[in-house]
Amino acid sequence: MNNFLVGEVTHYYDKIGVAIVELSSDLAVGDKINLVRGGEDLFEQVVESIQIEHSKVPSAKKGDVIGLKTTESVKEGAKIYKKQ
Repeated sequence: MNNFLVGEVTHYYDKIGVAIVELSSDLAVGDKINLVRGGEDLFEQVVESIQIEHSKVPSAKKGDVIGLKTTESVKEGAKIYKKQ
């Protein structure tokens, strides 16, 4: 199973558990992702919620800046990989 880079965390709001992500590839609700920082796997989750400009959307495309609800806290600079 290959993973490919879909984005990078630019900010994290710990009180609400939302990462701000700049996408380098498309991402959709239901996709399985893996978060990695410094070459170390942090955690894996299924995308449950994506927001653009505070509106829920089913998917986002390359170049979008999204809010991504995460199951665990994550730091800026973490890379997000989508599992195929």
